[in-house]
Amino acid sequence: MTGKVPDWIKTLPYHSEADARDKNFMVCTDEASLLYIASLGCIEMNPWSSRIQSPDNPDWCIIDLDPDNNKFEHVIEAAQVTRQILASAGLAGYCKTSGSTGLHIYIPLAAKYDYDASKEFARLIVTMVNRALPKFTSIARPTKDRKGKIYLDFLQNRPQATLATAYSLRPKPGATVSMPLHWEEVKKGLKIENFTIFNAIPRLKEQGDIFKPVLGKGINIQKSLKALGI
Repeated sequence: MTGKVPDWIKTLPYHSEADARDKNFMVCTDEASLLYIASLGCIEMNPWSSRIQSPDNPDWCIIDLDPDNNKFEHVIEAAQVTRQILASAGLAGYCKTSGSTGLHIYIPLAAKYDYDASKEFARLIVTMVNRALPKFTSIARPTKDRKGKIYLDFLQNRPQATLATAYSLRPKPGATVSMPLHWEEVKKGLKIENFTIFNAIPRLKEQGDIFKPVLGKGINIQKSLKALGI
């Protein structure tokens, strides 16, 4: 955002390893800066997984279930299998719709680990999911290698990688919202289109912020690996 925003907008200087240069990233700190983002025409809110206090240590690990032309029932099944694997490691995962086509599962880290640790832990989990559901899931990055299967994306767990945040609008028909879910809702009949700009606020007022635990106590990866027999 160097030279692109007013002086009152808070920015974070950060050295980008990806293109080997220093950049200034916008930090949304209050209602005014949020409104500034909206006035730029930014429908989606796509934050990093880390805060300015610990930019190299993510607050969460992400499992991104990204379908191709798959039945959404298969995405739901992949989410439930992910939940079962996490439970076998003594972990709770927190699911939300992407607001587009898939589902996201977040695992709290509380900035205890760096991005590499988060990525490799996610790689392990999705590999186990893929072994359980090989007919319609894939961990191959190139689209051509997935052969139309659901992409179990663990590479979202990299520095500067962004994903639509919880409660973010998406530029889709009906103005869908990336909505946190109770696991009881992650079942046949769930639809992305169920959550939109028209019902998101009433739901939030009724349910409260059920995604708040994502910013709570982080997991212990070593203990989790031991529980998985690794």
